[in-house]
Amino acid sequence: MNPQDYFNQLNDDYLALHRRKEDLFWQTYMGTSDDHDGFAAAEAKLSAFISDPSHIQATRCNLDVLLQLTDEDDELVQGLKGWLAFFDANAIESPEGRDKMAALIRSESALFTKRQDYLMYCNDENGDKQQASLTVLAANIRTSNNEGVRQSAHQALLDLEQWVLNNGYIDLVKQRNDFARQQGFRNFFDYKVNKTEQMTPEQLFTILDDFESRTREQNQSSIQNLAETKGDSAVQGHNFSFMYAGDAARQLDPYVPFSKSLRRWIESFGRLNIDYSQADMTLDLLDRPGKYQNGFCHGPIPSFYAEDQWQAGKINFTSNAKPDQIGSGYDGINTLFHEGGHAAHFANIKLNSPCFSQEFAPTSMAYAETQSMFCDSLLNDGDWLKQYAYNADGEVVPDEVIKALIAAKQPFKAYQERSILVVPYFEWAVYSADEDLLTPEYLTTLARDTEQRILGLAASPRPLLAVPHLLSQEAACSYQGYLLAHMAVYQTRAYFIDKFGYLTDNPAIGPLLAEHYWKPGNSISHDATLRSLTGEGFSAAYLAETCNKTSEQAWQQEQAKIVAAQNRIRVKPAALNAKISIVDGAETIADNNVSDGQLCDNFETYITQRYGSDC
Repeated sequence: MNPQDYFNQLNDDYLALHRRKEDLFWQTYMGTSDDHDGFAAAEAKLSAFISDPSHIQATRCNLDVLLQLTDEDDELVQGLKGWLAFFDANAIESPEGRDKMAALIRSESALFTKRQDYLMYCNDENGDKQQASLTVLAANIRTSNNEGVRQSAHQALLDLEQWVLNNGYIDLVKQRNDFARQQGFRNFFDYKVNKTEQMTPEQLFTILDDFESRTREQNQSSIQNLAETKGDSAVQGHNFSFMYAGDAARQLDPYVPFSKSLRRWIESFGRLNIDYSQADMTLDLLDRPGKYQNGFCHGPIPSFYAEDQWQAGKINFTSNAKPDQIGSGYDGINTLFHEGGHAAHFANIKLNSPCFSQEFAPTSMAYAETQSMFCDSLLNDGDWLKQYAYNADGEVVPDEVIKALIAAKQPFKAYQERSILVVPYFEWAVYSADEDLLTPEYLTTLARDTEQRILGLAASPRPLLAVPHLLSQEAACSYQGYLLAHMAVYQTRAYFIDKFGYLTDNPAIGPLLAEHYWKPGNSISHDATLRSLTGEGFSAAYLAETCNKTSEQAWQQEQAKIVAAQNRIRVKPAALNAKISIVDGAETIADNNVSDGQLCDNFETYITQRYGSDC
């Protein structure tokens, strides 16, 4: 087989295995199929392909043959180098290691199946017990003005922790460590950080420790001030989020109804000139029993050029909105912007192989999350809120509400980022521990101690072992990627603001992100993408500076944005250039076969009819 045929075969084999796994992943996680065995088998076949060490030698041999005929800049050379980097990052050389990975996948599938059947409950405002998803529990803790509701929701998360600890998580930790040690690493955290971010835990914690020290004083001060102002009970796990943001969030709620979230996403991304390059997108946005309780974006068909023919991406993303609940509108649009940012990234990787456009290493989680988090960061900008947040009577959100949001949230910006930071500190401690110590009691104590040290709270509003990422092999020991991404986001924002003066509705942003961040996929490093756009390597300083601003400084900054926006001519939204279907499980709610406008009209009608006119 010549190098071109070998390369095409790799592309075709990966696409077939990836599509099968992703289709079953979607159906299983959306609760429309209970074929857990089929999904586990498909995932195992994809994992076997990815981890097969024979691909390394075969790819290297074909690359050597090709380089005798052409130079390093040849597209086929670049494609084979992409596959070589992919297999180098994922291959499991020993049969024993591959067997351990297959067993690990089976164990995770069994835990996932049990987790789907585990029901959680909390009290409503009348004290009646109601079934609730993670999304509902989190929203209750953050926005309910009834302490009994908040307390019961938080207790449900603490109960979930104990369920996790007694239903397979500890065995998973041991299995993961066993696999990682067989691969030559100290433990699974060491393995994942090296694979996903191409750094050691020591290098990672040099960055994290620096950020922790830079934001520690601000975090401690804000919590102490809250306790002094509202009483010691304000910093209890079930009260904390509501006490610092609940009232402000409720004031915003009428201006960001969930029914309008789809239209505002389409219009806002359209004005940013974000083009989805003909992607076929399916969005499942509503909460329901049996559905995976966290938003995500996956691409069953990666985007790439197949011998100069454009293969548009097939992309699915999800949220867990409950439109009749306070806070669901902002949460819903946040997920649309976040997962829509992922989708824009993966729809616009324009190289010659799917190996550059997928979620496995050498794709950095921090790199991938930078794209989504940049997009959802816009929702906090005063000029964005003034352009898009308006109530059923067409009244724009008042300055006073924006100022109140800043006054509530800015003192706790450091806390919000440290809420990400606490997860890698905990996971590193878990996977580094003497495995004889790994009991439910030990890990519960470790979780509370880590929350106290990093968050400054005796119990987090979102208890550590209720974070769903910890249960998935793909997401476990990767949460630090969100914080590294936030650092890159604020570096990117600073660059655009310095260059253009504004972000909201700026039509230059989409093409610049596409060219510098999205097009190369994982062919270059996260640091290299930042240098390509901003001219500066990775820096944590911009995020730390943002965290340490006073509320007054932050409000003055937003006021300036609001005033400047009044003097700009608002551009017409460009078409997203995507086929979009909105589904609720197996039911299609709306699509844009006629137009994006018709899609939004049909979606709004459906939400209003199902949940009521006030949502």
